[in-house]
Amino acid sequence: MTKYVFVTGGVVSGLGKGITASSIALLLKARGYKVFMQKFDPYFNVDPGTMNPIQHGEVFVTYDGCETDLDLGHYERFIDEELNYSSNITNGKIYKSVIEKERHGDYLGATVQLVPHITNEIKNKIYEAATSSNADIVITEIGGTVGDIEAETFIESLRQVQYELGKENTFFVHCTLVPYIFGSDELKTKPTQNSVKDLRNKGIQPNALVCRVPFSTNNHIKEKLSLFCSIPIENIIDSVDVNNIYQIPINYYKQHFDEIILKQFNLPLKKSNLKDWENLITIVDNLKDELEIALVGKYVELHDAYISVVEALKHAGYKINKKIKINWVNSEDLEKESANLKTIFKNSKGILVPGGFGGRGIEGKIKAINYARVNKIPFLGICLGMQLAVIEFARNVCKLEDANSTEFNPLCQNPLIDLMANQKAIINMGGTLRLGNYECSLVKNTLAYQNYKQDTILERHRHRYEFNNNYKDILEKNGLIISGINNKANLVEIIELIDHPHFIACQFHPEFKSRPTKPHPLFLSFVTAADKLK
Repeated sequence: MTKYVFVTGGVVSGLGKGITASSIALLLKARGYKVFMQKFDPYFNVDPGTMNPIQHGEVFVTYDGCETDLDLGHYERFIDEELNYSSNITNGKIYKSVIEKERHGDYLGATVQLVPHITNEIKNKIYEAATSSNADIVITEIGGTVGDIEAETFIESLRQVQYELGKENTFFVHCTLVPYIFGSDELKTKPTQNSVKDLRNKGIQPNALVCRVPFSTNNHIKEKLSLFCSIPIENIIDSVDVNNIYQIPINYYKQHFDEIILKQFNLPLKKSNLKDWENLITIVDNLKDELEIALVGKYVELHDAYISVVEALKHAGYKINKKIKINWVNSEDLEKESANLKTIFKNSKGILVPGGFGGRGIEGKIKAINYARVNKIPFLGICLGMQLAVIEFARNVCKLEDANSTEFNPLCQNPLIDLMANQKAIINMGGTLRLGNYECSLVKNTLAYQNYKQDTILERHRHRYEFNNNYKDILEKNGLIISGINNKANLVEIIELIDHPHFIACQFHPEFKSRPTKPHPLFLSFVTAADKLK
């Protein structure tokens, strides 16, 4: 029978529930168990797909084409497992499903209520995560904090799950803050006590506390928390502030967190293998030399809008023992007459143009691509970055002055980037995207093939517009190399240039498949080339 670990939060948001959940999953996987992760978000958007990146951050895409919260990126990077459609559930998705069932008559005319209809739908999603993944243990994080109105039905559903499955199949982890009060020079347990009381009032007794603290707590603090919260003292885990986020799972391991969970589940304590993770920590802790990479984006006000790209760059940096420094460049700033690109990119050894939607800042991105191409600076274009690289090449090398995308200029004479014919009749926002894994065949004797070292790859997509094949011939005659193609739909996936130290761009999002211990080939190639730039 599948076991379930539920991670809740109290006192304040931002305590690191996602990292706690990921760390638990990592430790259990290291002991040989098949794990799967899930996130419940209290907001009423059906998914983050149409949410503003500057407000919400990056939209992470699973292999099966679901647009999800960026926390799923953290999960996948930590546990190196591909998640799916059942991994990110929002209030919006739950209520939409229930209302659709009511309209369809599935409830046979019954009065539809929070309990049991909404809670049953939530429980179905929890159990679905187990069946879709065939995991031994599912770890579910509940967004927000205990007491949030939007999360009430989630908490009630967890209570019902525990009642249905029994305490030997469920484990509740509650993340709280134990603040340090300057002046009195002491840690305060009352916020945690009150948070646990709130949770117990809703019918849930946490099995373990994860206390966010600036330094390790003493026995007096743990004894007090144990007494007032009815939790064994050994089940009170310190989550100490660290400089290296990868240290957190090891800190939990040293406190026997995984053993505590497996003991309650009556599961064998298999031997743990954390060697690769420990090696990673050693590498990260000993990085000395910096390598600056310019990231030219339109959402740079919120760095989380590009969190997977940044992490993928870091992973590649670990492989070559370099600490990656990001030069955050707002593409709109490059459009100003006063913009001096030579000054802006003075210390940057590589230029990366990531994905995005809409016409704002587009010409600035094209200027950055032109600067990288002409000045032989290593370049990596992702999604929109590839589309703009094609447009820049068409304008400045092929002399197609009106080259553009119909996304930005529907009436342009040379639509290098356009909707596929079968998309043009679809107007529902979010319904026209190419999402999730698609095959790409690589052309031998190209940089793409050199990077991947295989004939066919699977990569995740999130875009609406495609390369217009009517312009293939003129681009190739002028030196553009098409090195990756989706044969099924005859779609261009990767382009590159020969007479350049490193110029490659792809329609897909390689950042979603990068891992701390296994950097993505395109990012590793890019960062390695940047490191060689004189």
